[in-house]
Amino acid sequence: MANPKSVLPLYEKNWYKYNYKRVFDSIILILLLLLLGYRLISVNDYSLPWFVAFLCECWFTLGWIFTMSTQWSPALVKTYPERLLQSVEELPAVDIFVTTADDKLEPPIITVNTVLSVLSLDYPSHKLSCYVSDDACSPLIFYALQQASSFAKHWVPFCKKYNVQTRAPFRYFSDDNDECTTNNEEFRQEWLQMKDMYENLSRDIDVDPKSIPNLHESDFAIFSNTTRTDHPAIIKAIWENKEMVENGVPHLIYISREKRPKQPHHYKAGAMNVLTRVSGLITNAPFMLNLDCDMIVNNPKIVQHAMCIFLGSRGEKEVAFVQCPQRFYTSLKDDPFGNQMTMTYTFILGAGLAGLQGPLYCGTNCFHRRKVIYGLSPDDVENGSNKLSEEELKQTFGASNDLMKSIIHALEERTYSTNDINVKKTIEKATQVACHGYEYGTFWGKQVGWIYESIVEDIVTGLLMHARGWRSELCTPNPIAFVGCAPGDNLATMSQFKRWATGMLEIFFCKHCPIFATIFAKLSFREFLGYMWIINWGFNPFAQVCYSCVIAYCIITNSYFLPKDWGIYIPILLVIFYNVYTLYEYLALGLSTKAWWNNERMSKITPMNAGFCGFITMLLKLLGVSSTVFEITKKDIAPFSEDDKNATRYTFDKSLVFLPGTTVLLLQLTAILIKMSGFQKQGLSGNYECGMVEMLCSVYLIICYWPFLKGLFETGKYGIPLSTISKGGILTCLFVILCRRTVSG
Repeated sequence: MANPKSVLPLYEKNWYKYNYKRVFDSIILILLLLLLGYRLISVNDYSLPWFVAFLCECWFTLGWIFTMSTQWSPALVKTYPERLLQSVEELPAVDIFVTTADDKLEPPIITVNTVLSVLSLDYPSHKLSCYVSDDACSPLIFYALQQASSFAKHWVPFCKKYNVQTRAPFRYFSDDNDECTTNNEEFRQEWLQMKDMYENLSRDIDVDPKSIPNLHESDFAIFSNTTRTDHPAIIKAIWENKEMVENGVPHLIYISREKRPKQPHHYKAGAMNVLTRVSGLITNAPFMLNLDCDMIVNNPKIVQHAMCIFLGSRGEKEVAFVQCPQRFYTSLKDDPFGNQMTMTYTFILGAGLAGLQGPLYCGTNCFHRRKVIYGLSPDDVENGSNKLSEEELKQTFGASNDLMKSIIHALEERTYSTNDINVKKTIEKATQVACHGYEYGTFWGKQVGWIYESIVEDIVTGLLMHARGWRSELCTPNPIAFVGCAPGDNLATMSQFKRWATGMLEIFFCKHCPIFATIFAKLSFREFLGYMWIINWGFNPFAQVCYSCVIAYCIITNSYFLPKDWGIYIPILLVIFYNVYTLYEYLALGLSTKAWWNNERMSKITPMNAGFCGFITMLLKLLGVSSTVFEITKKDIAPFSEDDKNATRYTFDKSLVFLPGTTVLLLQLTAILIKMSGFQKQGLSGNYECGMVEMLCSVYLIICYWPFLKGLFETGKYGIPLSTISKGGILTCLFVILCRRTVSG
């Protein structure tokens, strides 16, 4: 481990007070509490819709408390990478993990660009190793990486010679990059040469797997007779930095863990644990960086920034992981699908949680301390109780003696000398720990490594680290550390959010629930509220759907759920303050009013469709009817064209994920039609009947669901399938019949 030799701080953490946010947050909370208080004291107004609305508003209030607490005391970290070499004798090694799982949804050119940006980092090359996990066991991915390694021998020196800022070639050679605007003739010639080489590389790997050149050579023989779900463990050293020179190309190692039919492989968490074990045997760096295949390096000095936090006076003993925010290079103007999450990453997942016990682990763009992944706690470090017996090591980490030796080195903070690393000689031993049966009877996925309790393995793994008493830090250098690919359309957004919602509920109902972590472990109370804020992504859709049904119910039955007389001003003020507040925040960040509206309507559409389906999926899992499935989000390297009018259009398929929204829309349309046609029966609520405010709520929902309304009349992929409309229509009819019987009964 690097030893500190300077007293200058490597990083500083500053807390901020946004008084306007605190004022608005408090006003909204007061109005929510007033609304609940009004409902409690209005005994004469009690009815079914009144009671359901009260329960929903209780949940919304609780959700606002989670939000308010999380963003109340934001903090940001400032790092000083220029002091790093003055403060440590030797920079620590870093193992970098790049994960891909589907060569169709995640084209090889995306993975290649991420790998090339990693290999060319401004960090001593002999201190870096890049491991690529291919969960699809694709010969095309392997071939693409082979070609990329050849290109890297030219690309890495070029980047370091000219101090290139953008080190993913497809971004560097794009039309909107101005780094190449120079009159230096030598640079221009080399630039043109590199561009030509990259274009050749792109053409070479844009092939069908069956037409790969040299497919029948020895390197590819192992891929014969393999499928995505049935293949042995494959580990190949694509490039080894044998000379261990600082400016060379780092190690590049391909890994495809063993998979067998009907054997659980635990999705990305399982792949990350294999990467951890394999890298532990080969290079055993004390720090690890994990990246999704589309997350390219945007700041080549990001490793130095992260090391400033890890090696700082406090970070050395307290910080488990350093999370960098997610930003996107493929983003549509005004965020039409509400999937860029700029506000969320800025105020809550970013600075908000950074002011508490630390940001959540978000699954990518994250630096980890290896010994923490192995289950070490701050108390173990403080007390020196990080030594385990041979029997304990075997029970915890498995039967590989070589892996146990590497783990002992990691726990005792002893690193491998670069002279001790021989990649190709270690591969046979590493293959053993990549087999599907290696984890049986061990603590992998339970107490060490990435945790298997949820399909959002990142959140639950970070939660376990926080529960052990570790902190995390947010790293936001300028320029931003990494940029990636946002979901390209609403279908990808829905798929992603459904997985998140289901995964959050899995965490709540597992043994690592934040409630238990706060009571019985060392998760701080406000960090607990932060975790509950994101877990609420799974619960809140149910409350939203119920609230929308209450609106339709009141219109159909000529009843009401909103306060009358002076009480009506409470929800009106609440809506006004909330919308003014959120609009101001969007404008303050330089975003447009249209972006604000797009995110507002998508905050109704996405949770009430994908989130509600995630809620139902978890309910069925709890009942033992079905199990959850990990769904991969499609990625596209090409930026979206602002001139493509269809890029922002809503698309539909026959998935059940669109059924809740279609039903909600049909309910509101039916309710208004019944109201306007005078088919309402006498209301249940005394002298008060359904009023204008209930009608406005319904109209507002219809406006939010405008893409669905258009989808009722469109055809093809832009139209809602007839089967979905039919199912929604049947559910709407059943709801109307139920409402009528409630009134007549």
